[in-house]
Amino acid sequence: MSGHSKWAGIKHKKAIADAKKGKIFTKIIREILVATKESGPQIENNARLRKAIEDAKEANMPMDNIKKAIQGGTGELFGSSGIIYEEMVYEGYGPAGVALIVEVTTDNKNRTISDIRKIFVKYNGNLAEIGCVGWMFARKGYITISKFSVKDEEIIMNTVLEAGAEDFKNEADSDVYEIITSPSVFEDVKNNLKKKISISSAEVTMIPKIYVSLSGDDAIRMLNLIDALEEYDNVKNVYSNFYISRKEIEKLRV
Repeated sequence: MSGHSKWAGIKHKKAIADAKKGKIFTKIIREILVATKESGPQIENNARLRKAIEDAKEANMPMDNIKKAIQGGTGELFGSSGIIYEEMVYEGYGPAGVALIVEVTTDNKNRTISDIRKIFVKYNGNLAEIGCVGWMFARKGYITISKFSVKDEEIIMNTVLEAGAEDFKNEADSDVYEIITSPSVFEDVKNNLKKKISISSAEVTMIPKIYVSLSGDDAIRMLNLIDALEEYDNVKNVYSNFYISRKEIEKLRV
């Protein structure tokens, strides 16, 4: 459930089977609870809940867990005595001035902000005022398609643009085509594409307007910071504007 960065398109994502399922389930259950409480249990009218359930199924979460999470969100299961979650957004800087936006869902905001601040400091970053980096990002729909599944790039590009997308990107050091949409047409574009081709990923996320290129120790520290934030239970999404070239990634793997 991590947010978008250039790293997302080129790094080897941790397989769900190898991740700690307890943490994954906890984050997804919280998202289902909040999404249900916010807009109701009908998935046809609740895009956020629909996405959370898709994530739950991808993580092989038992349907009984999903049902209980929805009931928790409606109050059917816990009534008014259930845990109350708040959604918070923190902004800050990582190594080399990389901008970071961290979205959390927490039942204890004082403890959470303290923990988030410690993570930033540990990896040469710092929290800052809300709004200090938000202007560097735009909320967009983001869809990826594996290049290996496409035989004719021109056909898929035309299909994407005809479906209502804003942009189609084919970067040389990426294994995927990137499709950018406005949030309002994201679902339509995604559904139209699904009818014609297999989609690798699809989400509404925060796309950076400018990027900071990293290498060497700064790249290592940045990746460690991102991993630490994403491992923290209360973190829902992490958005950043760093870029690491494929050549540099190969160096880091040695």
